Amino acid sequence: MQPQIVLFKEGTDTSQGKPQLISNINACQAVVDAVRTTLGPRGMDKLIVSGNSGKATISNDGATIMKLLDIVHPAAKTLVDIAKSQDAEVGDGTTSVVLLAGEFLKQVKPYVDEGVHPRIIIKAVRKSLSLCTEKIRSLAVKIEKNADDKRELLKKCASTAMNSKLIHQQKEFFSTMVVEAVLMLDELLPLNMIGIKKVNGGALEDSMLVPGVAFKKTFSYAGFEMQPKTYKECKIALLNIELELKAERDNAEVRVDNVKEYQKVVDAEWTILYEKLEKIHESGANVVLSKLPIGDVATQYFADRDMFCAGRVPEEDLKRTMKACGGAVMTTVNDLKNEVLGHCEIFEEVQIGGERFNIFKGCPNATTCTMILRGGSDQFLEETERSLHDAIMIVRRTIQNDSIVAGK
Repeated sequence: MQPQIVLFKEGTDTSQGKPQLISNINACQAVVDAVRTTLGPRGMDKLIVSGNSGKATISNDGATIMKLLDIVHPAAKTLVDIAKSQDAEVGDGTTSVVLLAGEFLKQVKPYVDEGVHPRIIIKAVRKSLSLCTEKIRSLAVKIEKNADDKRELLKKCASTAMNSKLIHQQKEFFSTMVVEAVLMLDELLPLNMIGIKKVNGGALEDSMLVPGVAFKKTFSYAGFEMQPKTYKECKIALLNIELELKAERDNAEVRVDNVKEYQKVVDAEWTILYEKLEKIHESGANVVLSKLPIGDVATQYFADRDMFCAGRVPEEDLKRTMKACGGAVMTTVNDLKNEVLGHCEIFEEVQIGGERFNIFKGCPNATTCTMILRGGSDQFLEETERSLHDAIMIVRRTIQNDSIVAGK
């Protein structure tokens, strides 16, 4: 019988058995020690500087820290997956799951040293899991779907999620905001229907919840100053059309032999643009939003007719406006009927801090909202957003499930 030869790439680690198990546990312990001090109300924030971009992040959110740590060891990477899974499924408790996993491994290590087979250890862990689940179910409190104190209970859940966060001193203020925001959503509770916008400056208590859609004023061409900044009972055209004159020299080649022919080409382009603008005006819309640019000719055309326009609107904001105000995003101006236009009671452009915001209120399908956060610095606002994300996830989870377990 010929001997078999297996070739491995140079540098391949072929270690196995007990030494490898101990190595895996030690690697996980090192990661756990890195996030251990962030747990609880007295937990400390970590300052993590990204190696490539040099961007600094200050956070005590377990999932955020785990994602930013440059972990090489394959076994320790599983802890990152645990934190990500917890963040996606529950929202809060990302540090806790990493610490629990690390603590289990710490208790198991002596048995591995003594030569106990991993299958026996796993069987024991599964048995303890079933005992824990039974105990938790016996402690759980059922919530009636239409309970009178349900709103208060949801606020308590949101407050608990914020206890260990940077904004714990303002938890009363933010827990009310979070509960109001989640209760505005439809029964599916889609997370992307809660917009979070950050504006530097001001105190945390200056943050506000807009029952509708709000987004930062987009890039504007000359003429926008003449446009009205407030409408009542407005009609909104949602477009995915470019409304500006294009320099077609890169896209097409037209050969002409006299000036008149060239003038006809130029005139045709203007005619096409003006026909589009006329159809938008005739539709009765007085607010025009487009995902693509709206140029200076179109901006001035709309301003002359007391219409407001905003081009280069982010897709997520356009979708939330469609969800709240109705209508549809159109890729042509030929079918701009009343049915495809959005409607809202009040549209206004307001100054918030150093930014201008377009705000839509009184939407018929009020199943979306926007949080506008104020604070001192970018890092502070980013951590506030992460803290609110955890609280929002917990409130959603509490609404979706009919029981809770009290904790400290």
